[in-house]
Formats: sequence, structure tokens, C-alpha cells
Amino acid sequence: MAEILEREGYKVKIKVEVPASQVEQTYQSILQGYAQRVKLPGFRPGKAPAKVIEARIGKESLLEEVKEALRDQTFPQAARELSLLPVGARVLEESLTFGQPFVYTVEIENYPEVKLPHWQSFQLEVESPEVSEEVVNRALDELRTRYGEMVAVEREVQEKDHVFIETEDGGRFPVIMENAQPHVREVLLGKKAGDEVLVPVKDGEKVVREVKTKILEVKALQLPELDDEFAKTAGEENLEALVQKVRQSLEAQFAHETQKRKAEHLLDKLAEALEVEIPPSMLQREQESLLQNLAQDFAERNLDLNAYIASLEKEGKLEEFKQNLQENAQKRLRRSLAVEALAEELKTELSQEEFEAFLAEMARAYRTTPARLVSELGPEAIARLRIQRLHDKALLEAVARLEG
Repeated sequence: MAEILEREGYKVKIKVEVPASQVEQTYQSILQGYAQRVKLPGFRPGKAPAKVIEARIGKESLLEEVKEALRDQTFPQAARELSLLPVGARVLEESLTFGQPFVYTVEIENYPEVKLPHWQSFQLEVESPEVSEEVVNRALDELRTRYGEMVAVEREVQEKDHVFIETEDGGRFPVIMENAQPHVREVLLGKKAGDEVLVPVKDGEKVVREVKTKILEVKALQLPELDDEFAKTAGEENLEALVQKVRQSLEAQFAHETQKRKAEHLLDKLAEALEVEIPPSMLQREQESLLQNLAQDFAERNLDLNAYIASLEKEGKLEEFKQNLQENAQKRLRRSLAVEALAEELKTELSQEEFEAFLAEMARAYRTTPARLVSELGPEAIARLRIQRLHDKALLEAVARLEG
């Protein structure tokens, strides 16, 4: 049996009463578990009397285990009965006497109630990019680049060339100028096939040695002419049809991007005006999540987050770091709670077909199959993706209502 004693905002105090029969059953179950595990002289496993086990383990210790087991058994059910969603809890009082019900009171930090602003009156001021001739021409040039080929040129090395070199030890390999390290680019720019240069090898900022290197060949990207023949290569009947297709594709892309920006703008406005009191434990977990993400980013760059935090403390900037962390956690939670409430208000639904189409698109982007993607991500990540997709749909639905 469970009842609410007090309620104020997200704080809820409840009392739970566990029948004496369940207390006795749990106590006997714990005793039996010890009897099976603990070796006692003169007794076969599982045959030692309760008094002997109590003496060996200690009655106070056993009682603490009984309390913990009973709380684990009954607290989730009590929360469900009272329609509560705890995000944090602490025991205030508890009383256990054999032959009597086990009674305990808990102060719960409940999942916060939120109140959305009157978002139907929002104005979403987002500029939509224009599909100008310049934009179309740039897209056509990018398309030509995909169909271009590298050809040898008799001139000096330029920024976007591929340079084939041979080092003094006989090694041969290409250098893609756009991806090369700055000190390598500096040495090769302006040189020609047949030239010999000294390429510095660095350890950090320090030059440790120079490698004698010969330029064997310089290649540049040669683009196809923008004509009917190229249009056919790209799958269209003629150049006019290709230009029209590129323009339509850009219009669709820009319209999609504009809707996404409007959705983001709407979410920012919702989160800013949301009425909610966020429980401390919820905020603490969000800060811990942000720290874990930051630690992972640092590890990928071979850096140590703890060392970074220590340096902030030494420089007197640790409090500023903590303040920023708390503000970011607060902002993320407000956004999450806002879009969750919006989806509930709009009664947004995401069909299995819609989600599978999304997974298929995501799998194509990662050059894998939907089945492999689901297997690699795991059920928890897939569940989070589904919620995220549902929330994205809700935002777009809200944007459509504002524009309608």
C-alpha cells in the first residue's frame, strides 16, 4: 500500500507499507541464500539452522539487507500506483519490526511538469536562401568536379594539385596539396616536375630533419565542358534539362534546410519560454552526461579531461567552467522537455514504416545496411533515435501549423 503525504512542485513525499507476510518471506529468502553460499562447520550446504546463520552474518546486517530488498521490490510498484515518475529519491524514515508491516517514507524528485507557452502566436523569422544563377552555376561546377579526371600538367604546383614525389630512400607516393601539412605545401608550391626540394619533418613545431625529395609529376583536375554531351553523361537529355534538374534539386534542398532552421528556431523559443522547475538530480545527471561526452572528445584527440580541469583550477577558471556546464545542461533539458511536451500536445505519432525509412536513409549515409546499423547501435540507441525522430516530426508539424 502506498500513499502521497505531501506534494510541492516536483517534490513528493510518499509512505509505503509492506505486509508482514512479505517481510517474513523476504527475510527467509535472504537467509536461504546465505545458507547455500556460506560454508559452516558441521552442516551441509543449505542445512544450517536460521539461528546459526543469523549468528554468523549478524542480525543487524541481515535486517539492512531485508530493508534494501523490500524497497527494491516495492518502490517501483508504489510509484506506478501513484502515477509518479521518479528521477531521484531518498529514504526519510523506515521501521522494521518482525511480525509487523515494514513502513518507510521516501522523498521523491518527480519528473517535472511543464507548461508550454502559447506557441501558436510565434513568428519564425528565418531567411530562406535564394536559388540564384550564381548558386546554380556553383552546383554545376561541383557536378563537373565529380566527373573530372586528374591529368598531368607542365606547370608549377598550385593549391589543388596532386603532386607525385620520390624521396631519397626510393619511396614514391602522391601528395594531395589541399590535404598536405602547411610546411609541406609551402615547400612544394611553385615547383615543377623534375625539381628537387628539401621537405622538413617536424615533431610538433620543431624540425627534426629534412628529406631530399624529387617531384616526379604534377597533376591537375580537368573538368568536362558544360555542354549537352556532359549533360548526357550526368543522365539528362541535354544541358537545359540538366540545369533545370539542378535548380529543382537546389530549391528542394533549400526548402528542407529552411524548414529545419525554422524548427530549431521554434525549439529555442519554446525552451526559453517554457515554465518548468527542473529537479536537481535530473540536472546533475545531465551535467554528468555532458562531462562524459567531453571526456570522449578529449580522448579522441589524445587529451586528458582531468588534466584540462586541473589546469582550469590552477588558472582560476574552474568555477566559470562549472557555471557554463550547468547552463548548457539546463538549456539541453529545457529543449528536451519542451519538444517532448509539444509532441504530446500535438499527439504526434511515428509509424514503423516512417522509422524504417529513416533508418534506411541513415544506413545509406554510413554505407551499411539497416539491419547492420541496428545491430551495431543496439536497442537503447535505436530507442533514442526513434524518440529523436518523433520529436523532429513534432517540430515540423508545429512549423507547418504556424505557416498554415
